[in-house]
Amino acid sequence: MSKSKANLKDAFAGESQASMKYRAFALKADTEGFGQAARLFRATELAEMIHAHNHLKALGQLGSTAENLQTGIEGETYEFSDMYPRFMSDAEQESDKTALQCFKYASDAERVHAELYKKYLSEMKQGSADTDIYVCMICGHVAEGEAPETCPL
Repeated sequence: MSKSKANLKDAFAGESQASMKYRAFALKADTEGFGQAARLFRATELAEMIHAHNHLKALGQLGSTAENLQTGIEGETYEFSDMYPRFMSDAEQESDKTALQCFKYASDAERVHAELYKKYLSEMKQGSADTDIYVCMICGHVAEGEAPETCPL
């Protein structure tokens, strides 16, 4: 990989993390009653997301929707089948219950994400993908159709 491609990959990761961090900062500013700071964080979040999008595009990693769904399937599957089990094992060994719960929520949600991507890829190929989507704001679980009364995870 060329230095420029490696730099684009690192820049994508950094800009993506900054975008998410500023989103969290905006939510925190809202809860503390600092609306103007929240707006500034949201504006910066959007700018960082634009930077990340540009880097991803320059890397040639922004494919068709079908290709992107397949990439999503692969990424989510790796997370629930490999990455999070290792992270949960480390958290258990360290008796870090907070990290363990975070990893468990994420792992369970990632499994559902992969299945939804598979389903949508199949339905998209048949021309029938049209379902409402809801996200649990605690664990990230995604549900189709109507929002559940309580999160199943």
